[in-house]
Amino acid sequence: MLASLLLRHRADFGPVLPVDLNAPTVARLDFTAQNPQIATADLRDTAAFARLVADLLAQQKATIGIGGYLEPRVIYRRSQYFGLAAEAEEPRSLHLGVDVWLPAGTPVLAPLPATIHSLADNDNFGDYGPTVILQHGLEGTVFYSLYGHLSRREWRALRVGQALEKGEAFATVGPFPENGDWPAHLHFQLMADLQGRVGDFPGVARPSERAVWAALCPDPNLVLQCRIID
Repeated sequence: MLASLLLRHRADFGPVLPVDLNAPTVARLDFTAQNPQIATADLRDTAAFARLVADLLAQQKATIGIGGYLEPRVIYRRSQYFGLAAEAEEPRSLHLGVDVWLPAGTPVLAPLPATIHSLADNDNFGDYGPTVILQHGLEGTVFYSLYGHLSRREWRALRVGQALEKGEAFATVGPFPENGDWPAHLHFQLMADLQGRVGDFPGVARPSERAVWAALCPDPNLVLQCRIID
């Protein structure tokens, strides 16, 4: 099982971002309906959404926000991309990655030696925007990591099959609207199997399918190792 493999190798991972995710200026952000500031916000206005994220951080005297794995979120109501208009269909709201909310332009690093598996600009409102999927190997097991909401500038220079060293910067966090029209953040996700997908992978699932997706996408914090979301 990928989760147990990652747990055994926790000491081998480098940072995904050049920041200390265990610093006192890092706070957990809640994007569920239990947070009244989120439940009543107009999230379709990305600039207003960004101001709300800044307010949530300021309330905790923080400069970086983190969280979201298997969180049942209400923020996806901002985009029809997640099926919210389909009355007969359960909308997707269960987050499969960890988000790190921090300034656009922050470098993104390879936590292990990697090969660029695939690239795509998922350019829908509320989607990933520029996206990178890396392929890794541990103990003969192949697995993948996804980086969403990137800047196009560095992303355009990448090539499928390109080798990356552990700790190598290969992208930066993107600004809106090019990042899928979100407040600046990195979506980081792990996948045991891409199921034939290229340049894209669901980052949000239906809550009723939690067990299936949790097995396929183990906790990214096994790599990030942020204590406040352990």
